[in-house]
Amino acid sequence: MPNPPPAGTRIMLLTGASRGIGHATVKRFQAEGWRILTVSRQPFSEECRWPNARWSHIQADLSDPAQVTALVEVVRERLPEGRLHALVNNAGISPKGEGGSRLGALGSDQSVWSSVFNVNLFSTAALARGLFAELSAGQGSIVNVTSIAGSRVHPFAGTAYACSKAALAALTREMAHEFGAHGIRVNAIAPGEIDTSILSPGTEEIVQRDIPMRRLGSAEEVAETILFLCSGASSYVNGAEIHINGGQHV
Repeated sequence: MPNPPPAGTRIMLLTGASRGIGHATVKRFQAEGWRILTVSRQPFSEECRWPNARWSHIQADLSDPAQVTALVEVVRERLPEGRLHALVNNAGISPKGEGGSRLGALGSDQSVWSSVFNVNLFSTAALARGLFAELSAGQGSIVNVTSIAGSRVHPFAGTAYACSKAALAALTREMAHEFGAHGIRVNAIAPGEIDTSILSPGTEEIVQRDIPMRRLGSAEEVAETILFLCSGASSYVNGAEIHINGGQHV
């Protein structure tokens, strides 16, 4: 594998890295000297010219449990010292109905529920379980990206998505309890309305009506919180879910 990281380099596995919060997280961690393994359904593109891009890229579809299992093996092969210092589960899907409409329970068939839960929840548990030894060796930090939709009805996020994020918050607590004795901290962040390319029409109404700070959050602000949870500054934070929403949850 080209350009493996030198000994002592902190390494993170990040899902959902191609845009928005994931992209900002890659840039922020790289600025601190981390190496980041990123997961995408797409094959490596030769147009990716940033340093270590080929080493960093792993192709996998998280909706397919068999590919998640294979992903674990690839990650192990790329860890030069058998240590993983952070696992950030940022990948998530939120299917829409016709014309981008919200999918409620009546409009969500079994295929929607299976796909959403495979990506948003089951792959998270599988990666943590499969890479437990490496995370333990690295005294690593797991950060799960939940959502404000996991705790309240949201006008854009569908029912399956909301349920998967609520379940991910519960999984965070369970893993924090189970993994903490092994030196692995597990926390979550719950973003609200973040200024990315996937904002839905009507978001400005939410900003003015529901957010005390009256503005969108930035992907960079979310990335800073992820960095905090993966650093020594949060060494006694375990099992928390940090709301990043300008007060929208209050």
